[in-house]
Amino acid sequence: MVDDFIIRAVLAGVGIALIAGPLGCFVVWRRMAYFGDSLAHSALLGIVLGLVTGLSSNLGIILVSGTFALLLLWLQQSRILATDTLLGILAHAALSIGMVTLSFVETQRFDLQSYLFGNILTVQNTDLYWIFGGGLIVLVLLIWNWSSLTLMTVHEDLARAEGVRIFWVNLVLVLLMTIVVAVSIRIVGILLITALLAIPAATARHWVRSPEAMAVLAVMLGMGAVFGGIYASAYLDTPTGPSIVTTAALLFALTVPAAVLVQKIRKR
Repeated sequence: MVDDFIIRAVLAGVGIALIAGPLGCFVVWRRMAYFGDSLAHSALLGIVLGLVTGLSSNLGIILVSGTFALLLLWLQQSRILATDTLLGILAHAALSIGMVTLSFVETQRFDLQSYLFGNILTVQNTDLYWIFGGGLIVLVLLIWNWSSLTLMTVHEDLARAEGVRIFWVNLVLVLLMTIVVAVSIRIVGILLITALLAIPAATARHWVRSPEAMAVLAVMLGMGAVFGGIYASAYLDTPTGPSIVTTAALLFALTVPAAVLVQKIRKR
């Protein structure tokens, strides 16, 4: 008989893969991996906010990371500094403030390593509610804005000419990433969230010819990485989050060269 914690871990992993796959496509297409890392770094401050105020850590992450995303968009519009410079300043400032603030709440129980690297085997029913509730919101908004996001990714000027409101669509995208970061913390942790977004999508990119097919394949590859990582963690006694990302990296390393070879053969 399968233990309850394994069932919860599998459900959580499937839920995250369902939303990380499609959203990860835009992370890859729009080269937003560094933004994802920066957003994840700001999540620590959100966790500390939850500890200090008694709020759920997920809600604290959404509040802080959402504020981080809005501030970044405003600064980008102001053209004060280059985007990568802004990301570096905001991300490391949020991470440092979070660590400093954490030193003042040491009396509370806090497992920093589980938040940094994740531990899917400790997922509780409350975490599943957050994952599937937040995931439903992400999927609905992503499907609703799919054509606008895709057109904006292919050609921003054309999207503007077609009446797409670029700022608001960008805002939706970063807020969706904020929700994914918040609900993924327990799965792969702050330091590895972007990998779960980017690696399956980057792997799928070499095998398909349409955005929709890439999103579907990214979901399947994400699920494969989750199942493989959970198996390794449960039976080989390895860290859960890193095991999931390692599995995703292995899938990338094993399948992408084959895809490139197939493409070369087809061209001949």
